[in-house]
Amino acid sequence: MSAAALARSLVELHAVFDAHVDSIGRALDEGHDLGVRGPGQLDLERAREGGLGAAVFACWVDPARFLPGAFSRARAMLAALHALAARHPSRVRLVGNARALAAARAEGRLAAVAGVEGGHAIEEDLAKLDFLFAHGLRAMTLVWNNHLSWIRSCQDGAGEGVPAGLGAFGRRVVARMGELGVLADLSHASERAVFDVLEVAAHPPIASHSGCRALHDHPRNLSDEALRRIGARGGVVGIVFHPPFLAPAQEAPLPAARLLAHIAHAAEVAGAANVGLGSDFDGIERGPEGIEDASRYGALAELLLGHGFGAEETRGILGANFERVFAEATGPGTLAYAAEIRPLAAETVPDGEDAAR
Repeated sequence: MSAAALARSLVELHAVFDAHVDSIGRALDEGHDLGVRGPGQLDLERAREGGLGAAVFACWVDPARFLPGAFSRARAMLAALHALAARHPSRVRLVGNARALAAARAEGRLAAVAGVEGGHAIEEDLAKLDFLFAHGLRAMTLVWNNHLSWIRSCQDGAGEGVPAGLGAFGRRVVARMGELGVLADLSHASERAVFDVLEVAAHPPIASHSGCRALHDHPRNLSDEALRRIGARGGVVGIVFHPPFLAPAQEAPLPAARLLAHIAHAAEVAGAANVGLGSDFDGIERGPEGIEDASRYGALAELLLGHGFGAEETRGILGANFERVFAEATGPGTLAYAAEIRPLAAETVPDGEDAAR
């Protein structure tokens, strides 16, 4: 089978799992229904065209706009994801474990995994983490670019009281995420925090949308040592599509070969079984040439096959590797394994509820 034919078959099977898209926030703010083709880089139409079978819809709480009020904003974004699934029940399903993901794919529906980008959304309150979990949360990027009292980000400027890596409360957060069945996401974290989480997490963590620092020295990218440790732990690194993380700013438009180079380097260092995709669609201004939106995952599949990745390695990078860690994180022994996702309407107020009891 030619690379083009195999790429088409992967698209037809909806084999892609994108570990980080920002589309739900854009849709909420712009009043746009992702069920129809429109502005931005991802909607249900282009997702189907591109073979997207599962995606983590990140609820990114912009600290410049929503501090205080981070939890309320995260809740509103999660409610918007529930509303999307309610409007288009035959096309998208909010899923909480591997069984639900497989069922959604079998039914021809996009498996939507609810995520939160930035631990400031839980406002240092484990009950709020529990509430978000009960209503679908299954992945949390522990920190964004703003440092927290319990975890340091990859950016400079941390003041006094910020730990070098993961603080005591941060360890409680990661432990609770393991009990619930919520993937710990290391993107945006300091290297020390990455190593700390790898030591204490109950399940293999992920880095949902990062690049390789060896190829482009950017604070948001992972060192080879971090790649090796994530791979050794069985985690998965989702390579981001954001051009400034992949190459110097003067390389615009960005050739898709730059994205391929980061995927290949991560596969060499961490192992091909520990690499995936984290596009950051709708959180970025543009993607690499030829992979500008969610209809174009097939073009990336052809590039992977043409580079020399085998069919199974390509399936893994496109989605199977993230499916594996999602299954581990939500598997037996976690609350996610048997929990039903509670409905969440926009007006729902938790009132300090411990939703996991």
